[in-house]
Amino acid sequence: FVLYFGIASPVLAGYPVDPKEEEYVLVNNKCQCVTVTTKFVPSKENPNEEVLERHIRILVPLKARENISDPLSPLRTTFVYRLSDLCKNCEPTEVELGGVIHQVQQGNSCEEPQTCYTYDRNECYSSPVPLLYQGGVRYFPAALTPESCFAE
Repeated sequence: FVLYFGIASPVLAGYPVDPKEEEYVLVNNKCQCVTVTTKFVPSKENPNEEVLERHIRILVPLKARENISDPLSPLRTTFVYRLSDLCKNCEPTEVELGGVIHQVQQGNSCEEPQTCYTYDRNECYSSPVPLLYQGGVRYFPAALTPESCFAE
């Protein structure tokens, strides 16, 4: 299989992995199985200085399908990871400009669908299943991850 990396250096803030730790999670993308953490460590050149160390953990799902909603599609052989895409923040936030509050997004290209290499438990995936109905074959959607589709 092939892995592609697009590296960019956006400025990011994160949240601590553990209240006692100094390592911060910058990205936790369950859809693409990527976690990016960062922490300050003593410099090898000058132990009196600290440098920022970033860890990128990628789990490659080797049994992933090209079309995640189709269990019969061929296995995926190419995985593309762009740090700038993983780090974009598409959650809307409120900003006050000139006494007026506006809804804004902090990321760009948020309309583009994200490529998912594994099941995101926040999404509902379905696949058409053939069933014999009144003497003919009809296709009905069947949930592939029922706990995410029917959770209260």
